Amino acid sequence: MQHIEQILKQYWGFEAFRPLQEDIIKSVLAGKDTLGLLPTGGGKSVCFQVPGLAMEGLCLVVSPLIALMKDQVNNLNKKGIKAVAVHAGLSYREADALLDNCVYGGVKFLYLSPERLATDDFRARMERMKIGLIAVDEAHCISQWGYDFRPQYLKISEIRERLKNVPVIALTATATPEVTEDIQKQLFFKTPNVFKQSFARKNLAYVVRQSHHKNQMLLEILQKVDGSAIVYARSRRRTKEFADFLNKQKISADFYHAGLSPNERTAKQDSWITNKTRVICCTNAFGMGIDKPDVRTVVHIEPADSIEAYFQEAGRAGRDGQKAFAVLLTDEKDTSNLDYKIAAGFPSPDFIRSVYGALCRHYRLALHEGANRNFDFDLRAFAATSKLDALQVMAALKILEQQEIIYISDGVYHQSEVKATAGREAIHRFQQTNQNYEPLIKFILRTSEGVFENYVAIEEEAIAARLKTSLEDTITLLNGLNKFGILSYKPRREEPQLIFLKDRVPAENLRLDMAQINQRKENQLNRLKAVRFYITENNVCRSRVLLKYFGENATTDCGLCDVCIANKKQQAKGDINKFTELIENELRQKPLTLAQLKAKANAESDILVKALELLLDKGNIIRNPDSTFAWAR
Repeated sequence: MQHIEQILKQYWGFEAFRPLQEDIIKSVLAGKDTLGLLPTGGGKSVCFQVPGLAMEGLCLVVSPLIALMKDQVNNLNKKGIKAVAVHAGLSYREADALLDNCVYGGVKFLYLSPERLATDDFRARMERMKIGLIAVDEAHCISQWGYDFRPQYLKISEIRERLKNVPVIALTATATPEVTEDIQKQLFFKTPNVFKQSFARKNLAYVVRQSHHKNQMLLEILQKVDGSAIVYARSRRRTKEFADFLNKQKISADFYHAGLSPNERTAKQDSWITNKTRVICCTNAFGMGIDKPDVRTVVHIEPADSIEAYFQEAGRAGRDGQKAFAVLLTDEKDTSNLDYKIAAGFPSPDFIRSVYGALCRHYRLALHEGANRNFDFDLRAFAATSKLDALQVMAALKILEQQEIIYISDGVYHQSEVKATAGREAIHRFQQTNQNYEPLIKFILRTSEGVFENYVAIEEEAIAARLKTSLEDTITLLNGLNKFGILSYKPRREEPQLIFLKDRVPAENLRLDMAQINQRKENQLNRLKAVRFYITENNVCRSRVLLKYFGENATTDCGLCDVCIANKKQQAKGDINKFTELIENELRQKPLTLAQLKAKANAESDILVKALELLLDKGNIIRNPDSTFAWAR
């Protein structure tokens, strides 16, 4: 077995592990089931990738985030480590080939989305894979007490039953004591084994600001605190509004949300990471897997739905260890909106069934068919077509997921594709009368084998470079060929996948576990109560409130948050008042120097100086030529 320090140096270039990483890795290598609780940016992936390389066999990694899976697989492959990802966005043939590679092809890491755990294809291959370690990322998803419960994660326990001697490592950045206990229970830990790094961030100042003019408050914050910043908003529309506002105020800003094309998102993200753009205004679609250490400010325009979500997003500030700020802007509307979210987040059983029926009709599923079929899913388009409220539809879909009726993955990237829709003779005639299209048509026909039978993947940038034209002109020509019926052109896109886990039944016969739904509603109510408490509690250190939520009892105040700063100012004001009274009493008797006053007060000179300045400004005392202070009345 290769030494873990050698692996770290060889593949990551680091000389030493971060706090707790080495302890977690050694626990895994000793064959122990291990739960690691590390804050955002704490280096969770290294905790399973290093032992995965050190151990014999394949490491099975369960993760719900396709984008993050792809990113980690790409990074491992760049290091010369063979890794693959099997998720909802792959065709049956693609997934089948990748699973075969895991049996025969020397794959070291198999990333699997949770809905794939239950498929017969994976179960059959699993028996022939030499699996040495099971890694569960975002492990809070397995707990019904967690803020992001995903029932498909419960399938991991079935895998554990069949791989009894294979250790499991579970990792998360956000888990309450209740969730921590439940993760170990659901994963069949032989003995409790938790490694927890304190969630305290000693360099991060948490601030809550009440304001009716949030854009102006945001501007003031960014003018006071230099450096890179993230601004979280709850809607796509508001991300653009705030970015436009900041640009008008001469602060470089851009917006980011899941509705943008992959190219747009990548360009905006890269511009921000390289500090060409100072501020990124975004929805919670931004930030996962991004490690930018020098973020000085994270501002939330509205409260998050849970302390877990807020803590994770705010924690993207100050990862370099330098002082940073996590600011939450709020007003009276926000607290009433929290109550609305409970009502909107748990629609009636009849509405849930109506959404299910609309889904089945939308995808033209026949009764008693449809299990394990997956489709591209556009929430807004579906809601508009069905004439239903998008927010309530989203809530109903979440419940249908938790009831294990459907599964919705995050966005899956689809490369651009073309297929010839006209015959060779028709294409030849078109070229003769539309010569500006000729170079593009010839290039596609020459380089895209099978384009007359099937859709073929293309890269617009590569075509533009080869034809020595601009990307915009290439896309315009492709759209023209599509319009004229010469080629069918499908631009690249990134859409979630909706999977029906069961055959269709009549909507009115759909069985819903109301006890589970009501329990989830109660859990969410408690989470929103915690958010409200964080917003409205102005007497307790913000860091203490957050740490207590995660089961930590801090012994001291952070000294950085707005509550601590206000308390310091109040204390300083009280101290100054106390010393002005003492100075007045002493100087009424005789003049004294600063050193003499300091000795009598037994106080630090800066407090005395402030008290003296206050009395001098009021004219209560005077400074004599011999540097003594005297009573002036």
